[in-house]
Amino acid sequence: MAAEARTLRIGTRGSALALWQADEVGRRLLNNEPELRLERVVVPTLGDRALDARPADLGEVGVFTKELEQALLRGEADVAVHSLKDLPTRETDGLEVVAILEREDPRDALVGPPGLTLATLPRGARVGTSSLRRRAQVLHRRPDVRVLDLRGNVPSRLDKLRRGEFDAVVMALAGLKRLGLQDAVTHVFDPDELLSAPGQGAVAVQVRRDDPFARSRAARLDHLATRVVVAAERTVLARLEAGCHAPVGALAQWDGAFIDLRAVVAHPDGNPVERRRDRRAVASETEARACAVAIADDLLASGVARLLARQPRAGAQGPTTAEGR
Repeated sequence: MAAEARTLRIGTRGSALALWQADEVGRRLLNNEPELRLERVVVPTLGDRALDARPADLGEVGVFTKELEQALLRGEADVAVHSLKDLPTRETDGLEVVAILEREDPRDALVGPPGLTLATLPRGARVGTSSLRRRAQVLHRRPDVRVLDLRGNVPSRLDKLRRGEFDAVVMALAGLKRLGLQDAVTHVFDPDELLSAPGQGAVAVQVRRDDPFARSRAARLDHLATRVVVAAERTVLARLEAGCHAPVGALAQWDGAFIDLRAVVAHPDGNPVERRRDRRAVASETEARACAVAIADDLLASGVARLLARQPRAGAQGPTTAEGR
């Protein structure tokens, strides 16, 4: 008698976007192995339970990922699905990210009244964002607007905009597209205008190192080009010793032969801003990381450590919270 097929349990947060990502991973697993049995395991995280709090106030690393990783380690899930930009750059003992799905558009987007762009925002406009990185770059371009805290998941943020709490909000384009909300976008930021977070738009699939069954199946979902570029971006973040909520942006593009890597570090109030860009021949993830190290070291030599150490001023434009979904 044939052995009963093993069920692969997919751990995920419970937000609409997280569930979409988990279901997409499940769909791809079934495309490769239709007889595979899947079960979705929803794991509330500290970040989900405290959406109105700033992660810095929670005193935790990985506020949207830690409980998922613990569920993996306890054997309550076999695979964990994360937004890559939420994962700390240091890998957790016993766990491994074996696949990164092909990335969605990594850029940020402005959502507001039709035709609105950053340049056409009225003076004093209330711009909502949950990210120090976005805040810094918006204020660098438009110091005359007010950048206010925007918290919650994607639908709740859009609801706050519709209720008139903000004149515009800045969000990740990938999340809006995945939830079919891209029609709300009025302007997509060019990377020279607003550089996205390291790993933005990428979905990571994590397993236990000692689980060959889950590892072998999840690893088939890996997209090499995405893995190379996000490795470079996250190496910038790690080399700067900056957390995933720091005012640091990084974006890489790779055509299989050359990588184009940009990075930015800014004070949360918009000035000063340090930018770097490098384009060089790269044939592997290791070489992409070396390019990132060179850019990060150049930034450190310019003195950006003092920017990363400084805190935003309190007040109407006060400190922001987690990187926007």
